[in-house]
Amino acid sequence: MFFSSRRATRFSRYLIASIFILWNNVIFAHGLPEFTGMVEENRSSIVNISTIQKVSTESRLPPGFEMPEGSPWGELFKRFNGEEGESEPQQRDATSLGSGFVLSEDGYIMTNHHVVKGAEEIIVRFHDRREFKAELIGSDPRSDIAVLKIDADDLPEVKLGKSGETKVGEWVMAIGSPFGFEHSVSVGIVSAINRSLPNETYVPFIQTDVAINPGNSGGPLFNMEGEVIGVNAQIYSQTGGFMGLSFAIPMDIALEVAEQLKDSGHVSRGWLGVYIQNVDRGLAESFGLKNPKGALVSKVFEDSPASKGGLEQGDVIIKYNDKDITYSSDLPPAVGRTKVGSKAKLTVIRKGDTITKYVTIEALPESDQLSKKPADKHYKDSSLGLSIAPVPDEMGKELNLVGGVLVTRISGGPAKRAGLKRGDVILRLNGTRIQGIFQFRKLVKGLPKGRAASIYVHRQSDQPPIYLALKIPE
Repeated sequence: MFFSSRRATRFSRYLIASIFILWNNVIFAHGLPEFTGMVEENRSSIVNISTIQKVSTESRLPPGFEMPEGSPWGELFKRFNGEEGESEPQQRDATSLGSGFVLSEDGYIMTNHHVVKGAEEIIVRFHDRREFKAELIGSDPRSDIAVLKIDADDLPEVKLGKSGETKVGEWVMAIGSPFGFEHSVSVGIVSAINRSLPNETYVPFIQTDVAINPGNSGGPLFNMEGEVIGVNAQIYSQTGGFMGLSFAIPMDIALEVAEQLKDSGHVSRGWLGVYIQNVDRGLAESFGLKNPKGALVSKVFEDSPASKGGLEQGDVIIKYNDKDITYSSDLPPAVGRTKVGSKAKLTVIRKGDTITKYVTIEALPESDQLSKKPADKHYKDSSLGLSIAPVPDEMGKELNLVGGVLVTRISGGPAKRAGLKRGDVILRLNGTRIQGIFQFRKLVKGLPKGRAASIYVHRQSDQPPIYLALKIPE
């Protein structure tokens, strides 16, 4: 019996589809990782952490509500709530939940700083229901790492791995207490490494798609060897719940912090003494760079390691101790991990030339800094779409500024596209120091059209000075 050509074609398609389905079943049956053994081996090393904090409360009104001064409802409200006379500040207990893991068999526990911040009492609970009161050995807000100690011996410690060997795409597993559900397991892959987050300067995070939720903080991130390569710390979410982006502190960094906390109770970091920013395409063009890369120095602190080592505002750091600096966020973790007192080698591009500088790294000081309101009078420069004014004397003295013009209004155009804001003080245009409004306008008229020019700006609202790329349309 012979098939017709049409039936033969259908049969061949059916055969190919069947083989494809069978092949996929084989791959999924034998190719996906197995986590049950890892969970069984490590769950006794994972702990649930609960804390008790004393929170001051001034009134019994719902959050966000206030009783107006002299309100006729004030006395009625006091009687209704049983209050007599003036309301006294009251203390109430607030609790928080998190996770952690056994760092060593003699009772050291690692977790996040934000899990135990402000805690008056810390309770550590194991899988077998044992509970211990924990002592806070040390806590570091910059890395979000804390070390606890409980009075116990022969604890099942985790196996530590090298986070520096982590690769994008590898499988990872988390164990923690999301929403208080103890010893919950979630798995996924590493979706990025060395990820920089806003306001998190010293940690190059491991990014994963492992489901992490409130309560997972401080728990371990395992690789497929059963080694802890990270400490789960943050999620990216617009709802407060998991949305596919989770971030873990690399174990290499967490261990360095933990050792310092155990030794001295605090963490010492290296300090260069500069403000830096990313180099975009426009700035790369204005500084004579072929590609946008490196950390652009927008300010050098007086009497800092950078100033002593000869770094200047406008330098672009492209290497630190032979480590490539592709993004500005690559520099702070490298500097922070440098031993205080040691020399660092920096490769810098300055006015198109590549030079080498050697800087003796100092300890990172406690930080704080600046700002002031702009003046009212202004001069309108319609070619840029902004209004400017002289820098008030008080502001100049307060911020230690020499020259410059104050941006009092942005109406659009090149200034807005460049990212200038009301309150900025423009100090340099294309490398030339600005002495006043007349000189600024003269320099603007001489700018080439269709080509980016650099503007050096002292930014208000507690932000560091930055460079912006200004381009006059052709």
